[in-house]
Amino acid sequence: QVQLVESGGGLVQAGGSLRLSCAASGRTFSTVAMGWFRQAPGKEREFVAGISRSGGTTYYADSVKGRFTMSRDNAKNTVNLQMNSLKPEDTAVYYCAARRGRMTTTRDEYDYWGQGTQVTVSS
Repeated sequence: QVQLVESGGGLVQAGGSLRLSCAASGRTFSTVAMGWFRQAPGKEREFVAGISRSGGTTYYADSVKGRFTMSRDNAKNTVNLQMNSLKPEDTAVYYCAARRGRMTTTRDEYDYWGQGTQVTVSS
């Protein structure tokens, strides 16, 4: 089992920045790939960013590429999502997720989920 707790959400103006964090406990952290997903009202939960078990490989949705950066610290059991140049369309609940094995962009392939943190970007 892996327990995930997100933090760092909030309200920010367009063009601003936020840093989301996800703290993991339970199963050995370095054995799980991690992902960030988001869900806006009335929309499906979508992939935002993912990182491999070692942290050596990252992957981003086209909509956030160049603006968001995902990182992990296996010694501290944490992953972060640095979000810059935020846009109103980034407004959503952001979820941290963990998956046994390799990183994937497919939502249904993740095994563990956090409770989510709200990010609101005003225009």
